[in-house]
Amino acid sequence: MDYSVQKPIWPGSSSFTSGSTPFGFFDADAVFRSHADKFAKMAAQTLGYPIMDVEMQAVNFYTAFEAAVVEYSNQVNQVNIVNNLFSTLGIQTGSDFLTNNSFTDALIGNSFGYITKLSKTYGTEADSGGNIKWLKAEVDVVPGQQTYSLRTAISKSLGIVLTTSSVEVKRVLHNPPPAIVRYFDPFVGTGLGSQQLMDSFNFGGFSPSISFMMMPIHADLLRLQAIEFNDMVRKSHYTFEIHGDDIKFWPVPTAGTGSSASSIFYNKVWIEFILDESKTNEAALFGNTALMRGVITDASNIPYTYQTYSRVNDMGRAWIFRYALALAKEMLGYIRNKYSSVPIPNGEVTLNGADLTSQGQTEKEALITQLREFLEKMTRESMITRQNAEATQMMEIYAKVPLKIYVG
Repeated sequence: MDYSVQKPIWPGSSSFTSGSTPFGFFDADAVFRSHADKFAKMAAQTLGYPIMDVEMQAVNFYTAFEAAVVEYSNQVNQVNIVNNLFSTLGIQTGSDFLTNNSFTDALIGNSFGYITKLSKTYGTEADSGGNIKWLKAEVDVVPGQQTYSLRTAISKSLGIVLTTSSVEVKRVLHNPPPAIVRYFDPFVGTGLGSQQLMDSFNFGGFSPSISFMMMPIHADLLRLQAIEFNDMVRKSHYTFEIHGDDIKFWPVPTAGTGSSASSIFYNKVWIEFILDESKTNEAALFGNTALMRGVITDASNIPYTYQTYSRVNDMGRAWIFRYALALAKEMLGYIRNKYSSVPIPNGEVTLNGADLTSQGQTEKEALITQLREFLEKMTRESMITRQNAEATQMMEIYAKVPLKIYVG
């Protein structure tokens, strides 16, 4: 659009073409193009044409019309964002998330997607799921050596070179004898402290005693836990410390004695870990906050675009026409304020620029307030409140319905 060419004031008609609006958000919409010229004619006649000259051109009316549709879309989308933000948190975004993947004109239901993603992130930390793969490396224990390099063990086990990469150790595992091999046959009774009980019933002379005593399975589980807990509290025979890249084991690895003199007391220790880069790229926990990248995080990147004008109903278009007219009044007021009066022979003409500016601003504020109050009634919270009130009233009405009395 070439604004340098001197054009006359409003000539009485216009012909909209693509590129006539500043941004061109709706220029491809056939209904918008048709209504742009109709609005220009309506606004000019409302402002006094043809009785009075209207010191505006078609592009001024088109600008006001586009700005009104943008403002309407902004107000509607604010309510949509409030309604749907929680249901869309954590959804992946992309380079075209404001075009092909826009939520405009889409119905969004309740979703636990964000909560699920958050749970998976916590699951990574709690060893109960998650998306990050745990890796495992082994430390070859040498008699007499107590401190080992985690980086060296991981590089050797996985065949990778760790330079600047950092790891987070999740578990350290060794291979003590499992508790079940230190547990006698649960059905024989020996070692369970129940032999005296069996003797009192004259069952002790029978071998084995499986014909007379059945132990519940939870008793076996409790005894296994007791053995492991005993080792952890009373013996504490395996422990470790991690400082930086070093892991230090207790007790100091030594060669066995007697029949196991050629073997090491514990010859291997396994390290389960994750790479910090995986947490950064996928989902890292810092305190109680889940950090996710490339997803919807707040109102600033939830993908809502401007409303499609051809799909806006008559109620919305009526608001747009009135708001665009208020903008046109304000714009004409600014134009006429440049010269508050125009000299004519034997007198002067006083222009109403200040009145038009004030009137346009007042009408804009009133229209915004009216639309906001209406849209606030459309929020999910407001609708649930109304639904609850309606249900309560219906219950009161039903309570007043007389009950029939049946005589048997």
